[in-house]
Amino acid sequence: MNSFRHRRTSTLGLPALVLLITAAGCSSADGSATAAVPSPGAKTAKLCRNLDKVLPAEVDGESREDPSPESALTAGWGDAAIILRCGVVRPPKMLDPKVAEGRDPDAVPGGVNGVRWLMEKRDDGGYRFTSALRRAYVEVTVEEGRDSSSVLIDLAPAVKKAIPKGIAD
Repeated sequence: MNSFRHRRTSTLGLPALVLLITAAGCSSADGSATAAVPSPGAKTAKLCRNLDKVLPAEVDGESREDPSPESALTAGWGDAAIILRCGVVRPPKMLDPKVAEGRDPDAVPGGVNGVRWLMEKRDDGGYRFTSALRRAYVEVTVEEGRDSSSVLIDLAPAVKKAIPKGIAD
């Protein structure tokens, strides 16, 4: 009876150990963030690749740490504190008359250093900014508590250089 009990414990313990090792191997212990990669058309993708080449190495004091999967359409700084995605679809709020009239407290249009942005408050307390009146939509998410104006000031020169003014497709 003792050997049966020992085998049963070992058999039950092995799957739990495998599950624990697998979960540890899949965790983001290395600190890398993830970001969904947009799938824009060829013209927009080219603009986004140009943007990737001129993005700063540091934003708001954070070093560049790109999220996974690797893509020229995404960038990150400060282990997901700041995530940029280029070639996203136009946010529905950009066409909402309440936003344009300033009657939506969760979405506000504005501009920083020559780049127009739609600011949306996220459920987690952070913000999502999407560029407006440019040939590609650039989305920047900023975690709660971070000075988003510094983030946009640091990113504006690259956006102005790589993404021409106009209306995105």
